[in-house]
Amino acid sequence: MFVIRIKDGQPFEHPISEDNFTATFPDVDINNLPPEFARFERVQLSSAGVYKIYTGSSYQLIDGVYKDVHTFRDMTSDEILNTQNTVKDNWNIAPNWSSWTFNEETCEFDPPVAYPTDGSEYRWDEATQSWSLIE
Repeated sequence: MFVIRIKDGQPFEHPISEDNFTATFPDVDINNLPPEFARFERVQLSSAGVYKIYTGSSYQLIDGVYKDVHTFRDMTSDEILNTQNTVKDNWNIAPNWSSWTFNEETCEFDPPVAYPTDGSEYRWDEATQSWSLIE
């Protein structure tokens, strides 16, 4: 658990762990916080999508608990094109897997045959256009 200080009705500075809070404020009941403190939950940054750019985070009150709120913006058309071109340029450095096709939705190259899902490891064999088991 984390605790954040509230000043003028807004989160102030950064959240601190329960251990640090109780060491710093030994007389404050962690289960009955005074108005100048509030519970805080960390929210891990998740992937927002291939064509999104992280713009930052803020602390917001959600269902009575302050939480990290991560924000993203959509890439511009030029940024999307630059991202796609970078992926394509880097792909040209890789082995000659000319049978793979660029997927604009995922901004990745897809093989003509899906990777096996049996838990084994495989490598792509362009000559046979199939996955070969790595032994």
